[in-house]
Amino acid sequence: MSDHSKRKITVDIYGQQYTIVGAESSSHIRIVASMVDDMMRDINSKNPRLDVSKVAVLTAVNVMHDYLKVKDELEQLKMLIRSEKD
Repeated sequence: MSDHSKRKITVDIYGQQYTIVGAESSSHIRIVASMVDDMMRDINSKNPRLDVSKVAVLTAVNVMHDYLKVKDELEQLKMLIRSEKD
């Protein structure tokens, strides 16, 4: 990825400003930031005594859990498609 294809956008996540640099569209970066913000706020609403770093770690754990579930489902679907081709 060249420096020319990178975008820089400032987003707000959980009351903090972050500058994100990447090749994705600005709208994609905003959507991702909004989803992270929503998840952090949801976790905080259920556990209001947690500090920001714990909310962030729990958010990361939840996101990774969801990612691994989807990744596993994708692999299962790929195996099913391969078996149907045989």
